[in-house]
Amino acid sequence: MGTYSKKIEPEFFIHYRDILKQEDCVFSVPQYTFFKAKSKDWEVTFYKSGKVVVQGKNIEDIVKKYFNENFSSAKIVENSEIAPYPHIGTDESGKGDFFGPLVTAGCYLTYENAMKMKSLGAQDSKKLDDKKILRLAEQIKENSVFDIVVIGCKKYNELYLKFNNLNKMLAWAHATVIENLVKKTGATLGVSDQFGDENLILNSLKQNGKQIKLIQQPRAEADMAVACASILARSEFVKRISKMSLEYGINFPKGAGENVLIQGKKFVEQFGYEELASVSKTHFKTYNSLKSM
Repeated sequence: MGTYSKKIEPEFFIHYRDILKQEDCVFSVPQYTFFKAKSKDWEVTFYKSGKVVVQGKNIEDIVKKYFNENFSSAKIVENSEIAPYPHIGTDESGKGDFFGPLVTAGCYLTYENAMKMKSLGAQDSKKLDDKKILRLAEQIKENSVFDIVVIGCKKYNELYLKFNNLNKMLAWAHATVIENLVKKTGATLGVSDQFGDENLILNSLKQNGKQIKLIQQPRAEADMAVACASILARSEFVKRISKMSLEYGINFPKGAGENVLIQGKKFVEQFGYEELASVSKTHFKTYNSLKSM
């Protein structure tokens, strides 16, 4: 008989209860517990303290399936996932880039698909080069339900004037992606990187989105669904800025450093300052710097 235990935030217990219903379990509520699920060979007890205990025969599969860990009676390795599967993850790309659009993406993963993407090397897009990002993005699309919202430069600049705050615009974009994925999947749980007051996204959600439990925290890319969303968003950004470079015959660099200023000057010399708003984000300091050159 094996025993496995770990600490989980009690707010997630209801989601575990829902997904455990697919097993042939008998549910009960012993004292001091949120619930217990008991099958023929094993049982899982969720205590009000946040402790979860799995006991029984051949519990390796159940531990791996629901807690994303390889069972070991000698050592328990903490799970990097933020929430139980299935769930939505959202992330964005382009907010720190002077040239190019803002892209927000969402990815809905089951446990099985999350493990497949992990085996393929999916992780936070900031740790990957463009070639691998583009390849992984296609594999993510084949193994998930996804949604991508692209805000081109002209529209971005219009919306920035409307919101007058980048975080509010990001919240609107994330909320739009979440709404779209809830409609597609019926998801009840989502994870997003926290870039400001958590109420920004929550207040931007409409009727369908408000049904979801949304977890926001810094460095949420540790979650596979968020990591996959970050890859989808960056892949689309890379494609869009490459297409833009071909259209204008100028290499638009990423970021907002010295090279961006140099290429921006070349762009203004060739196409004029007024056209700069079509390829860049006008609230960046770089925009006004190029005007004075």
